Amino acid sequence: MNDILFMLGDVPVRTGAVLIGFGALALLLLLVIAIVIARSGRRGADMAVAQASRADELEERLIDMMRTQAEMTGRVDAMGKALAGRQAEMARAVSDRLDSVTHRVGQSMEQTTRSTMESLRVLHERLGIIDNAHQNLTELTTQVTTLRDVLANKQSRGAFGQARMEAIVQDGMPKDSFAFQYTLSNGKRPDCVIFLPDQRPLCIDAKFPLEAMTALHDARSDDERKFASQRLRADVMKHVADIAGKYLIPGETQDNALMFVPSESVYAEIYDAFDDVIQKAYRARIVLVSPSLLMLAIQVMQQLLKDARMRDAADKVRVEVMNMMGDVERLRDRVSKLGSHFDQVSEDVRQVLISAGKISKRATRIEELDFSKDETAAETPRVVRSGEPELFPPQLAPKIQAGE
Repeated sequence: MNDILFMLGDVPVRTGAVLIGFGALALLLLLVIAIVIARSGRRGADMAVAQASRADELEERLIDMMRTQAEMTGRVDAMGKALAGRQAEMARAVSDRLDSVTHRVGQSMEQTTRSTMESLRVLHERLGIIDNAHQNLTELTTQVTTLRDVLANKQSRGAFGQARMEAIVQDGMPKDSFAFQYTLSNGKRPDCVIFLPDQRPLCIDAKFPLEAMTALHDARSDDERKFASQRLRADVMKHVADIAGKYLIPGETQDNALMFVPSESVYAEIYDAFDDVIQKAYRARIVLVSPSLLMLAIQVMQQLLKDARMRDAADKVRVEVMNMMGDVERLRDRVSKLGSHFDQVSEDVRQVLISAGKISKRATRIEELDFSKDETAAETPRVVRSGEPELFPPQLAPKIQAGE
């Protein structure tokens, strides 16, 4: 009865208030009727009949109104119940929607958190890689600075080139085919000599004038580059002349000598921009080589030494081949003898199988008590060559079966 039917402004109108209103209205109507009847009683008996009929009509109308009020009360109750059901359904739907939204928000937050953690992990790994790269770059910068300091000093640069050349030669040549700081007949001592098959040493010089190349790299203007280029040509040709005068001795050394350039980039730049220097050095019988070209030359010289040793050992190789051919002939004879033994063994196995077949047939006749047939034919005698040992003695012959 306390359900709200409708709102009048901000005031809720409930079912109980409506029923009380209808009751008050009915009482008011009864009171009005009583007053009218009391006033009309004075007017006479004629009016009484009319008033009575009107009272009946009013009573009927009042009954109709009460019935209508009861129907309205039932409808109001039904409407209240329907509104209560709708309100419960709406509350349940809102609760379900809120639960669904909460679940989706939770899943989204969980996925976002997992994705964020994965991104942070990858970021930490990348930062670790960057830190390692930074440390390697720092170490490389220190090494480059140290190498620059080494190359800036002429003596240190010479020691660096000497060490690199020695490492290449030691890795590629036999120990007795080269020598470092070898003394020539004129008293000069090249950085390295390699003894070729004719026993004349090939001289290698590991000192290279790098000051002019450094000045060429540091040049900023055309005049500085031109001056540095002229200085480079002059320094290289002076060094070529020194090598030719010191290390090319007719009849004692090879006709050519090698000038070792310890840097591939420096050699490539000289070969590309100073072709005239390369040609003049070649005419002076001095060959400029980089580390990779020196390795290639070492491999060629190693092959030459190997061919010379093969030529020196040709007679020994021929004797060994003849001895090997004698061993092959003896092996052939022994294989032939072994083949004859195998043939003899095959014949023995065949005879044994024949004897085994006859014994089996005889055992069958004995089992059947059949003595009508007399097969006493002698077996084919086995021929054994004189002087040849029997591979299978008679006591072992029954154990041999076909296919063994």
